[in-house]
Amino acid sequence: MRVMFLTTLGFIVLIATGWISEFITFQGERTIYTADCANGNWLANQCSGMVIAGKRYRFRALKAHREVLFWVAGSNDPSAKFSDCVILNGRNWSCKPNADLKYTITREMAGGSPVPDTSGVARPFHQITKWEWLYLHWFR
Repeated sequence: MRVMFLTTLGFIVLIATGWISEFITFQGERTIYTADCANGNWLANQCSGMVIAGKRYRFRALKAHREVLFWVAGSNDPSAKFSDCVILNGRNWSCKPNADLKYTITREMAGGSPVPDTSGVARPFHQITKWEWLYLHWFR
């Protein structure tokens, strides 16, 4: 009974760790967690006000269609998409810019991280980890 309990507990800890670290995700999907600076401004990576949980940008790469769908989780904003994309997998893709770029933070993902857009069209963002976002969301 004790071995079964410890095995189950270990399995739960392993799954929770994979979920919190974003190692376990849906196929072709990636979420980028951001932080906002309330009552202040960002100066490089320092907030002069209070750091709060920002938006969660979700991306779903559809390799067969050469498209990437994106939306803001928990928002009423409609989803949008990039077409004409080169997609290796859900964590590595690049798309040609289009009019929908202004609704998101990037048009390219490398190693699961968004590549900053240099055109100035995409939204600025400050990426944080999932566990940091959860802390800010629940305790601030």
